[in-house]
Amino acid sequence: MNRIVIVGASIAGLTAAQALRREGYDGQLTLVGAEPHLPYDRPPLSKQVLAGTWEPERIQPFDTAHYAELGVHLRLGRAATAVDLPGKAVLLCDERLGYDGLIIATGVSPRRPPWPHAHVLRTLDDALRLRAALRSLPRLAVIGAGFLGAEVAATARTLGCDVTLIDPAPQPMAHQLGTRLGARVARLHREHGVIVRTSTKVRRVTPSGVQMHDGRTVQADLVVAAIGCTPATGWLTGSGLPLGDGIECDERGRAAPSVYAAGDVASWHNAAFGTRMRLEHRLNAAEHAGAVARNLLGADRPYAPIPYFWSDQFTTKIQAHGILPADAEITLEHGSPTGDRFVVAYRRNGRTVGLLGWNSPRELRTLRAHTFEPRSTQ
Repeated sequence: MNRIVIVGASIAGLTAAQALRREGYDGQLTLVGAEPHLPYDRPPLSKQVLAGTWEPERIQPFDTAHYAELGVHLRLGRAATAVDLPGKAVLLCDERLGYDGLIIATGVSPRRPPWPHAHVLRTLDDALRLRAALRSLPRLAVIGAGFLGAEVAATARTLGCDVTLIDPAPQPMAHQLGTRLGARVARLHREHGVIVRTSTKVRRVTPSGVQMHDGRTVQADLVVAAIGCTPATGWLTGSGLPLGDGIECDERGRAAPSVYAAGDVASWHNAAFGTRMRLEHRLNAAEHAGAVARNLLGADRPYAPIPYFWSDQFTTKIQAHGILPADAEITLEHGSPTGDRFVVAYRRNGRTVGLLGWNSPRELRTLRAHTFEPRSTQ
């Protein structure tokens, strides 16, 4: 194996490149990215970068010199347009890159809203445009109260904006945490002055605000649509790779001979939970990329992590390990859910499958060690 191409200059792509070199691969290594920027961390986009407390350089783990030291050939600002599986090549708009091994880490793309006058937030450039727009402290409407929407609302409110958070679900983050914990998120936002409107749908967005299906209007100078993401696989249509909810891989991250996928774009069977999953979490992007790089070089080990994610909103840190199914029984393990510190467990069929901590990192770590670590096969 003398030529490896990584498509996706994300943290997953960067981690894959580092892992390949660390494992002794000394052949040609090319990293392709659609954005012109060096690989960067996305979680701060909706928080520190949006708030203006961090500049873009702070979310880039390494400068150009690091990639030269790794012997990585960068192809930035040049999106991959197709994969030729029989010919073992990745096609760019102006170049054909042959490979002996391919890792796809293209992540996800934001769902584009059907309304004009609405911002989205996925890239560094998106965050900088939105940051500039927030400087005038506009009245802000955020459509979509998942992780991203809730974080944008919290950041904007901390800056001093009047903020309305809108979602068709009964509570914010209900799809991620369930309605019971979603209600706690709603309370957190209301305590900080955010207007929370749930169980309501948007009819249209105009320059003056958001019109709802129930006839109400939310006055807004600026609108952000955080209505979810889809795996960035459009460029792979017709390639012959198995596409569903992302690139469908086996337990080792393999999608086809010599082709692997990692991070947000990859769907695989997680033996630790007995189910196929696709995760849009920062830690998974790095861990999955490392595992896939080792498997491409012959390690041949299943990837079976305990998922982990977090969200920072105002001064509250929400952390979760495992999965949080909507049909799970939720039990209190520490503190009080009406207070500012607690941990709950999500149980299914008598087994704890998830833990969520609210400002309780130490207690959550202890419970995770007792609950998951003996079963982890990563």
